[in-house]
Amino acid sequence: MAVKTIEWRKDAVRMIDQRLLPAQEKIRVYKDYRGVGEAIRTMVIRGAPAIGVAAAMGVALGLRGYARAKAKARFNTVARALKATRPTAVNLAWAVDRMGRVLEANLSLDEPKLFRRMREEALAIYREDLEANRALGRFGAELLAQSSTVLTHCNAGALATAGDYGTALGVIRAARDAGKKIAVFADETRPFLQGSRLTAWELHKDKIPVTVIADNMAATVLRAGRVDCVIVGTDRTAANGDVANKIGTYPLAVMARRHNVPFYVAAPLSSIDLNCATGDQIPIEERSGLELTEFKGRRVAPKGVATFNPAFDVTPHELVTAIITERGVAFPPYSESLKKLKELA
Repeated sequence: MAVKTIEWRKDAVRMIDQRLLPAQEKIRVYKDYRGVGEAIRTMVIRGAPAIGVAAAMGVALGLRGYARAKAKARFNTVARALKATRPTAVNLAWAVDRMGRVLEANLSLDEPKLFRRMREEALAIYREDLEANRALGRFGAELLAQSSTVLTHCNAGALATAGDYGTALGVIRAARDAGKKIAVFADETRPFLQGSRLTAWELHKDKIPVTVIADNMAATVLRAGRVDCVIVGTDRTAANGDVANKIGTYPLAVMARRHNVPFYVAAPLSSIDLNCATGDQIPIEERSGLELTEFKGRRVAPKGVATFNPAFDVTPHELVTAIITERGVAFPPYSESLKKLKELA
């Protein structure tokens, strides 16, 4: 990817505005945690690993100029604000809590040294995400045949992570790099169109053959035998293997099972929540109904109609063929295999 999803430069956070893609590649610059939080909330940046990295950088920005007891009080304010932006993706809270533990261990430092230490930790989270995606991609690529057509939903590529490779698209990129012949069907992913706008944009840039389809066409290509496997990302995976991902993932898993097509989930260990026993415990974000009733500011539904716009759904673990992580591939029973992989981290 020629364009970086997120980076730290000159003590500011730079992000590509994903709301404007593919028509415009615009970089936003944020110098305080409030701006980072608003960028997460309004989906300037999105994708579970990416918003985890953004939150870590936001914490570092928020603690600049603070030390000792004041730094601890400031962290509580910053952490509350960032965690409230998007509740479903566990990476965000995971990254904020990790930054909090580093703060606790370094409260004796003066302000300049504390800021440098927090910045170092945010950058470590950034680098670790890049490394994890590469490793995850290599493990996942082994599951694909020499010639494979993959169906994916939403965007779990470089744009959904710290950059470079991605999770679900990381598997596709790794398979391509290993010399395999890979083609992709990309669901458009209503209502925010992450598939048609972002996944297709990434794959087209990488010269990986991609065909965009409407979400309600997935069953047709599956039934026709045109898909060898489905690969999706995840915003939070429960201890039993239930998977929360972009709305529309659950019916895709049902259709894949109906047509005997493997359904794989690309899940960095940071997105696996062993404290969450089942998918029933995962909070599901509900977004503004304007995403349904308007398109690019133009109304497409009658005024006054009710809307229901959950951003995610939960796919039961029994529909998941395997969960791909940077430490290896987990197979059922997930309550055992996921725990073992997390213990390796």
